[in-house]
Amino acid sequence: MLDAALLLSNAARLQALLERGPTAPYYVALTVLLSLSLLLQVAIGVLLVVIARLNLNEVEKQWRLNRLNNAATALVCIAVVLNVFITAFGAHKTGLPAARTSQNPL
Repeated sequence: MLDAALLLSNAARLQALLERGPTAPYYVALTVLLSLSLLLQVAIGVLLVVIARLNLNEVEKQWRLNRLNNAATALVCIAVVLNVFITAFGAHKTGLPAARTSQNPL
């Protein structure tokens, strides 16, 4: 369920970023990071479905399940790091552009 929530959150962030357009700060970086995160999350979901379908009780499949489990763990770690960078760059849907301070003191 957490993967689904993160997937929806990243999709909403990407939509907000695309609505703001190329004038948004860090537009290209955030677009790339959000797209990579979404693709990675879909890959993790598919990998978890494959792992769930294999029978752990069959000894000859245990080595394959171990490798798939390790791959899923590594992909989840990469997804977490990507989402930390996404949050750091600040792709949030605020509704209104941030207020700018004037350079003119009057």
